[in-house]
Amino acid sequence: MERLRIAVAGASGLIGSALVRSLAADGHQVVRLVRRAARGASEVCWDPERQYVDTAGLAGCDAVVNLAGAGVGDHRWTDAYKKKLRDSRVLGTAALAEAVAALPEPPRVFVSGSAIGYYGETGDRAVDEQAPPGDGFLSSLCVEWEEAAAAAQEADVRTVFVRTGLVVARGGGAWGRLFPLFKAGLGGRMGDGRQYWSFISLHDEVAAIRHLIDAEHLSGPFNLTAPRPLTNREITAAMGRVLHRPTPFPAPAGALRLMLGEMAGDVLGSARVLPTRLLESGFRFAFPGIEDSLRAALRA
Repeated sequence: MERLRIAVAGASGLIGSALVRSLAADGHQVVRLVRRAARGASEVCWDPERQYVDTAGLAGCDAVVNLAGAGVGDHRWTDAYKKKLRDSRVLGTAALAEAVAALPEPPRVFVSGSAIGYYGETGDRAVDEQAPPGDGFLSSLCVEWEEAAAAAQEADVRTVFVRTGLVVARGGGAWGRLFPLFKAGLGGRMGDGRQYWSFISLHDEVAAIRHLIDAEHLSGPFNLTAPRPLTNREITAAMGRVLHRPTPFPAPAGALRLMLGEMAGDVLGSARVLPTRLLESGFRFAFPGIEDSLRAALRA
């Protein structure tokens, strides 16, 4: 197996840290982008909000993976926090894309983060990568996020956008909050529970990113979601079965809107997103179902 030199922005996050572990375990050289002075050849200094990247540190990289961005669910969406969400993604992506394009020998591939929020509210309608962007803050954010990679594309660097769904993992994201609630017997559906949640196991998320790094003919957007999205009601029932806990406490839509503000739309909204291009590329999911994904997360 060819050993690669791969730079990762967002290496301390849920997905980034799992990706780094996976790459390092297979003998690849991982270069982390850090927001302080670099400590050796395995780190590169950058500041996404200031759009600064120590470009020299990326020299010799076969791939650059950008997974950096402030957490969507970490705070209420005040105007100030929405600006932080945007700047951490759009400015950081633009800085990395420009750094990649400026290298005398650019990497083979630039993998840039995105999200299924691109599609907005889809209701019961299934969508794949051919669907246009939706409406609302997350949709417009994702459009800008992807457009920010233009410099890499214009430099003929193969550019891949990973539109990630809800990652099933204990260590963070939506399930990092759901597991403790459900284990305590306090879990339940959200709103009427009929909204679709497009999930993916952390294992498959990392495997898909690595697949897209390696597949030299693949570029453009890819939905990183399991093949069969489920409703929140179905996922709630699966959580109860896997954890052997009752799920008696639904969270009313009104209460969620009061507690979460504008972000409640992301929880109550329906996104039925299919990974059409990923499946067509030959990728095979290790954990395609929700119960398998939940058990894999609990074993990790």
